[in-house]
Amino acid sequence: MNALSNAFKGFDINNVDVNEAGNWPVGVKVIVYVLLFSALVGAAIYFHVNDQYIGLEREMAKEPSIKKEFQNKAFQVANLPALRKQMADVEGRFSELLTQLPTDKEVPGLLEDISDIGRGAGLAINSIALQSERKSKFYIELPINISVAGTYHELGQFVSGVAAIDRIVTLHDFKVSPGSGSLVMTIQAKTYRYDDTK
Repeated sequence: MNALSNAFKGFDINNVDVNEAGNWPVGVKVIVYVLLFSALVGAAIYFHVNDQYIGLEREMAKEPSIKKEFQNKAFQVANLPALRKQMADVEGRFSELLTQLPTDKEVPGLLEDISDIGRGAGLAINSIALQSERKSKFYIELPINISVAGTYHELGQFVSGVAAIDRIVTLHDFKVSPGSGSLVMTIQAKTYRYDDTK
């Protein structure tokens, strides 16, 4: 008890002067050091924990979007066999459609088929002229200007015959006008070729 009272001897708590801290008794110095050290450690822990807490809140805010992404991926994984089958079906359909597009070598044969359909319908073929190719994003368009003459029913039979060709052929910009004893039809047929340079 004597050592403890000596550690605080001469210290008056009512007259504390920080400038005289070097002359304070050892017990007071120890208590002040312990309090300062505790305050520093407490502040460091507070700021460290506060940073951790802010980081935790930031990560918790990401949780809903991560859950949504997880659900989407889980759905995709669960449906992967169906998606693969669908992709195979699309690729098969695409290959099937590609076979309906004429190659460069088949274009003259296509022109002959159109001529044969016109003659078979009883039309007089005025002209069938292949125009310059037009490139599009995935395909090349091959326009064909056609001029034929015949009766209304012969023109209808011709259009129907062209529509039934195995190759993809579309008809555009037709004009029918009276001619000498028959109707004259000008029409543009378009066929398409896959652009395999992409």
